[in-house]
Amino acid sequence: MTAGEVDEFLAGARTLQVATINPDGTPHLVAMWYVPRGDGSLAFWTYGRSQKVQNLKRDPRISCMVEEGTPGDYGSLRGVSVKGTAVVVEDPDVVVKLGEDIASRYFGGLDDATRAGVAHTSAKRVAVIVTAERVISWDHRKLSSAS
Repeated sequence: MTAGEVDEFLAGARTLQVATINPDGTPHLVAMWYVPRGDGSLAFWTYGRSQKVQNLKRDPRISCMVEEGTPGDYGSLRGVSVKGTAVVVEDPDVVVKLGEDIASRYFGGLDDATRAGVAHTSAKRVAVIVTAERVISWDHRKLSSAS
């Protein structure tokens, strides 16, 4: 994919697979809602006591992937893999703003009830900002058209 196609894909996709490194070296893999940020980074929020946060505080390396395709149709697969580092942000203003961005993206906007829910939920959450060091993308739909 071109850089523009990657940005468009990440803006339209819904679920980010997030891999961090457990203390024993094994991967810890979870699915998260996220927002692509205008500076090329990705962001999600999560509980501050979660395993992924504990892992990132110890070792900030992270891999993330977004993919889609029709089940059983290899030629429809496309996705983006991001390898980089993550920063765990505990600043309440940053956490609430990210929560509002996520709520707006996934629920189609913000009203007073949604803002109140985000404010309440944010008390136990942190923001995680992922800075890409390497982005790999694929679009198997292009393979079939190149034949």
